[in-house]
Amino acid sequence: MIRQRRHQRALSLSLPAPLPSCEFLHHNNLSSSSSSPLSSTSSTNSFTVDNVLDLEKVAVLGHGHGGTVYKVRHKHSANVYALKVLRFDEGEMKIQQEAAVREAEILKRVDSSFIVKCYGVFDNEVLDTDNGGDLCFVMEYMESGSLLDILNICHTLPEKVISVVGRRVLEGLHYLHGMQIVHRDIKPSNLLINSKGEIKIADFGVSIVAKTNEEHEWCVGTCAYMSPERFDSERWNGGDCDGFAGDIWSVGVVLLECFVGRYPLIDPGQKLDWATLMCNICFAEKMVLPDKASPEFRNFVWRCLEKDWRARGTVEELLDHPFVTTCCSASVEGLLGNASETSTQKSEPSLAKWPD
Repeated sequence: MIRQRRHQRALSLSLPAPLPSCEFLHHNNLSSSSSSPLSSTSSTNSFTVDNVLDLEKVAVLGHGHGGTVYKVRHKHSANVYALKVLRFDEGEMKIQQEAAVREAEILKRVDSSFIVKCYGVFDNEVLDTDNGGDLCFVMEYMESGSLLDILNICHTLPEKVISVVGRRVLEGLHYLHGMQIVHRDIKPSNLLINSKGEIKIADFGVSIVAKTNEEHEWCVGTCAYMSPERFDSERWNGGDCDGFAGDIWSVGVVLLECFVGRYPLIDPGQKLDWATLMCNICFAEKMVLPDKASPEFRNFVWRCLEKDWRARGTVEELLDHPFVTTCCSASVEGLLGNASETSTQKSEPSLAKWPD
């Protein structure tokens, strides 16, 4: 049983206007709708989660970013969820709370088959106690883990699968960018996969709403997937960037990683530290892609990894790119079977991450 806390209740948040938003129900459950051409076939879990004390802990899925993710089961409906519990340290509570509330606000806005669904956000009523407080996100459970889990098993993916991955991530970003939301942490461990092989974007812990008067720190997230303008704003005129192009860079890195089977922006044997990453991301010459890559894949990656964000491909452009328009599937379901055959010992997905 998840440890009991006094005054746990559904979190009520005020959302700034006038961005388009999806209506939350009384206890923050999301309704489901999608008009996307690659819409998910997953059925909507319509059972209301009124209290986190109605959830039984089944397993720990992972740790990170000051919290823990559990696989949980609702005691009355038997529905399975992922419960993300953020714990605030006393010394940095205000900063952590602001980031967590921003994540909650974003999750309450989004309703897309390309985004991991949030069924409720719960707050410990006394967040300013000496012992800190918790914020709990009841999320869609993605049975097959993350893209990172798949890469750890399969190492490389064929282009036809990478094409599906790219299309679904771009569809998700198209939805988010249309709502002025910049994800800022697209990476394999934040791309989750359900039992049908449908890939969805997760983890909005460092995401922001663009084009507001609020000032944002751009060098946040996972540095291995940051774009040049986020690493070195002065050199690459990042001060004028709205952030959307940074998400596109991250997509290019992820897809290239799927192709070569390792982090692609440093040479084998190089240390994956901040200084090495900054030099390679900001100052290295245009990379040479493997000869076995198709011309369509080469061009797609180059459009994503253009160092000048003003010349980089946009979501709209890349959704029309031949590399992703030729994919005929909305999932990587076949890949999941190969992965499960390769690893019969893996019972729960890991949450391994690149260094922040």
